[in-house]
Order: sequence, then C-alpha cells, then structure tokens
Amino acid sequence: MTEEIDFIIDSTKEAMNNAISHLEKELRSIRAGKASPAMLANVQVDYYGSQTPLSQVANVNTPDARTISIQPWEKNMLHEIEKAIMIANLGFNPMNNGENIIINVPPLTEERRRDLAKQAKAEAEHAKVGVRNARKDANNEIKKLDVSDDMKKNAETDIQSLTDGFVKQIDEKFSVKEQEIMTV
Repeated sequence: MTEEIDFIIDSTKEAMNNAISHLEKELRSIRAGKASPAMLANVQVDYYGSQTPLSQVANVNTPDARTISIQPWEKNMLHEIEKAIMIANLGFNPMNNGENIIINVPPLTEERRRDLAKQAKAEAEHAKVGVRNARKDANNEIKKLDVSDDMKKNAETDIQSLTDGFVKQIDEKFSVKEQEIMTV
C-alpha cells in the first residue's frame, strides 16, 4: 500500500518541480537592466508561413550590456524579424542596417522597474498556484486509496511539507529577481 503513496508523492514532487522550472523560464524572460538574448526568447518569426522561434532563424548576441544584435541566416528575413519583434510588444525599437538588426536596450525607469517587479510577482503567484494544485490533486488521490486513516494523514502531512518547501523556493527565486530588477 505504501508503494501507491510513494508514487503519488513522487508524481506530486515532479509536478511541483515543473512549476519551479516554468517560473525560472518566465523570470529569465523578464529583463533586469542589461541586455540578454533571453529577452527575445518568446519572439516568434513568420518563417515561410510557419511561426518559428527567433533563435532558429537568426543568431542573437549581446555585444555589450545595452545592445542586442540579431544576425539572420537569410538576409530576406530581416523585415520579418523586425515585424515579429514589434508584434511581441517588448518595448524595443529594432533598427535594421541591411545586414543585422540592432536593438538598443534603454535603461529602465523607476516606473518600468516597478512594472517588471509586478510582472515577476505575478509569475511567482502562478507558480504557487501550480504547486497548490499539485497538492490538491495528490490529496484527492490519497483520499481514494484503500489504506488506514493514519497512513492517509501521514501522506497528507508529507505532501504539505513538500508544498511548503516549494512555496519557499518560489519566494526565494522571486526575491532574487526582484532585487535584480530594482538594482539600478
């Protein structure tokens, strides 16, 4: 009978880890002052009729802390990449010099920093919801098991302590990102 409980706890831990991984990915795409290729990770380019990630149609570099350089593998993709960056609504103004697209990343204003911190907080809350949903699903699965009430209580306690640990991790990741965003 404990095999079933162990399986439920393991699958819950995996679901909670997935929530943390998703949070880390989303936090990487929120800019924190200096230029990074990850800022353009969600940009989708119309590549001959299909939506393709920017990284699969061009080389994205950061020559310095305030500039992103995009060098398409095909010169005729310059306009499409420019259009995709504008559609992504990242607040960037791409400049096309005929060979590359250059994005000057402006320094963040205090108001923009607060907005980005709110966005990071929202992503942290989404991750917490994911962790809590995994807890709820696990507790429902445990209630369905044909085991003693003491075993069910112990399993629910284990799942709650797992949840508390993951929520603490989420809070730590958010506070690090918030510090990074608010540092001038």
